[in-house]
Amino acid sequence: MSRIEILGLTQQFKGHRAVDDVDLVIEDGDFVVLLGPSGCGKTTLLRMIAGLLEPTSGRILIDGQDVTALPSKKRNLAMVFQSYALYPHLSVAKNLAFPLAVLRTPRDERDRRVREVAATLGLEKLLHRKPRELSGGQRQRVAVGRALVRQPSAYLMDEPLSNLDAKLRTATRQELSELHDRLAATFVYVTHDQVEAMTMATKIVVLDAGRIEQAGTPEEIYHRPASVFVAGFVGAPPMNLVPGVVGSIGGVVVSTAPGIEARLWEGEVENREVVIGVRPEHLRAADFATGALRVEGLVERIENLGSENVVYVRVGDTLLTARGDGLGGIRRGEPIALGAALERIHLFDRTTGRRLEWVPDADALPSVEPSVTVPA
Repeated sequence: MSRIEILGLTQQFKGHRAVDDVDLVIEDGDFVVLLGPSGCGKTTLLRMIAGLLEPTSGRILIDGQDVTALPSKKRNLAMVFQSYALYPHLSVAKNLAFPLAVLRTPRDERDRRVREVAATLGLEKLLHRKPRELSGGQRQRVAVGRALVRQPSAYLMDEPLSNLDAKLRTATRQELSELHDRLAATFVYVTHDQVEAMTMATKIVVLDAGRIEQAGTPEEIYHRPASVFVAGFVGAPPMNLVPGVVGSIGGVVVSTAPGIEARLWEGEVENREVVIGVRPEHLRAADFATGALRVEGLVERIENLGSENVVYVRVGDTLLTARGDGLGGIRRGEPIALGAALERIHLFDRTTGRRLEWVPDADALPSVEPSVTVPA
């Protein structure tokens, strides 16, 4: 399989930079998900890796070889499209075999690979059928199988599950994850669906306006977001983000906003404008007395999801969200007090939007890069 290096890659369309000076390393065997909203540049980046789009500037290396100028057919990469792109007049078996026929693979070898891939994806009983006789999930498996049969260096997938219903998406996500584990192959996968990213990726790359906001494991992206954008994009419901101020009161660093107070660390800092962040599941009624973060407001709306409640709390001009199974017995219009533990509180610089890390001495370094540090 392959290691893919992207160096200063840029794609400009009529004055608009769809991809802006991106540097990224995709290690051999990674399942990398390019995540972001529509128009953030993730599909453009994937198409440049595939060789379907020539970059304006920058380089692409596969296993150390510069392939920037190579056509797609010489890169040994397999692409799975959102639209399946199956030939309607060919059977499943012939659709699977088509890439090998183009490569003039001997017939015996071609048949063997088709049988192996069909067995891997559970398509053995469907080989004689045409695409119109298949369900959406079955068509998607055929599209994946057509990529597998080539035995490429890496697999590139552009929102391959977006045409499936919720149940099929869940099942196919599991199949793709298991397939990645079996093959130990390099996968590069584009989606705007954070559930797909969190459940399948070994590494998530969050993009916005053509630039990488953060790259890291799903745990790093979720628990240590590097910017306000990442914090607000990843999570359902998203992180609560409230404009506030951080400063020192009586030797304690405190961050405040209307109806919100967070007592952080002992120390002295100059006042600065920040964004205070806390995830809905980390706001709990039981934590008000002991939590570092304290919130008081009025319950505006309650959503009962069966296993848990989602409670919307009006705090000044801000609507906060709390989620959990310990929020029962709460009624609309009633006052509520919520708290959160110190390790659940996030601070971001209001001007740059970047994460703030507390550095009490010169030996303590930020755990997220790049970040803005609060001087001790």
